[in-house]
Amino acid sequence: MQIESLKVFCDLVETESFTRAAHINSVTQSAVSQTISALERQFKSLLIERSKKNFRLTPEGQTVYEYSKHILQCFEAFMSRLQEIEGVISGQIRVATVYSIGLHELPPYVKGFMKDFPEVNVRVEYRRSDQVYEDVLGGVVDLGFVAYPSRDARLETIPLRKDPLVLVCSPQNPLAKLKSIKLKALNGQKLVSFERDMPTRKALDSLFRDHGIFVDHVREFDNIETVKRAVEIDSGVALLPAATIQQELATRTLAGVQLEGNHCRQLGVVYKKRRVLSPAMKQFIARLKEPV
Repeated sequence: MQIESLKVFCDLVETESFTRAAHINSVTQSAVSQTISALERQFKSLLIERSKKNFRLTPEGQTVYEYSKHILQCFEAFMSRLQEIEGVISGQIRVATVYSIGLHELPPYVKGFMKDFPEVNVRVEYRRSDQVYEDVLGGVVDLGFVAYPSRDARLETIPLRKDPLVLVCSPQNPLAKLKSIKLKALNGQKLVSFERDMPTRKALDSLFRDHGIFVDHVREFDNIETVKRAVEIDSGVALLPAATIQQELATRTLAGVQLEGNHCRQLGVVYKKRRVLSPAMKQFIARLKEPV
């Protein structure tokens, strides 16, 4: 029996999916099935009740999972401590993030980190916000880089910087002539928005309610790039993080108007509680706290 077999078993238990367990461990679904069968032969016990409708551990399976999880946590702590003693920064960091952060916020950090620590492979996956949290909790990734981090007792959250929000509009829009604008001036404006279940949309809806502002959500999208394209053709205006529109401001396909007041998007890193962070992960998080 190898430590890798216990990890595959624990990943399967936590995701309740042979497909996701296979993805996490970079193996086939058949390999996951074979690993579970080998463990059952090793322990001479049925660990999982096979059912098409439900994923259920047997009492023996629950015991194997609890002790295997403890073994894995001890092993990760052991390996992490060895690396710290030897001053080794290596391995892989799996990061999940939303498109706006992954495309506009994260690249300079990843580039600088991999230059300074060439033995570390940073793998970035793009997800919707809810999927980022699912991947972190399911062990698919090590870290999640999100906007407006959600409170969850199962997660550790590290607040990072705040990104100022700006009013974004077409250069032909009359508002483009302004240097700054009050939030209340958005009352009655046609707004190109994110979909209702996205954190940035929820935060903006709360902001508007708090200030008694009513806007007309003329279009709703699930990613920032489509929002920007709709604003470029003057479908409406949008409130977007300043870091996400630098290219469009340089090419003058969009105009940005400073929003008066301290209105920002909070960024943060999340990871699963009791997750042992390797020296590489600790260094990467420390780098994310620094200004670009």
